[in-house]
Amino acid sequence: MGWLSMPLASMGGHTSPKQYLDAQFTFERPATPEHPSHGCHVIESACPGNRVYYAAIQRFDDGAAGEVTAVVCLVRWNPRAKDGFVFAYKDMSESMGPHEDDCPLRVLERLTSTDDPVSLDWRRRCFATIRRRSRTLPDGALIRFSEPIAFGDNTRHELLRVLHQGNRIILTRSDGSGRYRVGNLLDRKFEIVRERRIAPTIFT
Repeated sequence: MGWLSMPLASMGGHTSPKQYLDAQFTFERPATPEHPSHGCHVIESACPGNRVYYAAIQRFDDGAAGEVTAVVCLVRWNPRAKDGFVFAYKDMSESMGPHEDDCPLRVLERLTSTDDPVSLDWRRRCFATIRRRSRTLPDGALIRFSEPIAFGDNTRHELLRVLHQGNRIILTRSDGSGRYRVGNLLDRKFEIVRERRIAPTIFT
């Protein structure tokens, strides 16, 4: 499915992508002579930064609750769009293997089990993202990136030291010189280097 774009007036009174998409994926269709009643209900959702919408959606068939699966929507949200089309989205199911894999834990925890290999791979990637972002970086820790990072001073570094400045993390060279910022630091591949500590000599 391609992108669907709309002005604010077409959002049904909703004022954010999350509100609109929650409503879109929550519906009920009455029974017909050919088909029983069916519908879907969003039981948990998130739209961090108004960039990607993640939802745990439960399907109902003839009044019986069914499986809970994930839906992912790419989102474009610009309330000041010059052409008036402030909102656009592109939806896909987890079984399509979305590239986006930063689904919040509270959404993942509501999903029922599945044996679909594509869905399982997507869920594994999401849990890996959560684990990666939950890493702690102690002040003074020495970290080694999987490959050297290029900086604006025309230097490249693979080994850098963590320096906490309030709520910010600054990186320095291993000897403490220089000051560097790395965007999306916790999303990068790195390891904390165990430094050898030399015990001080005590004279008696």
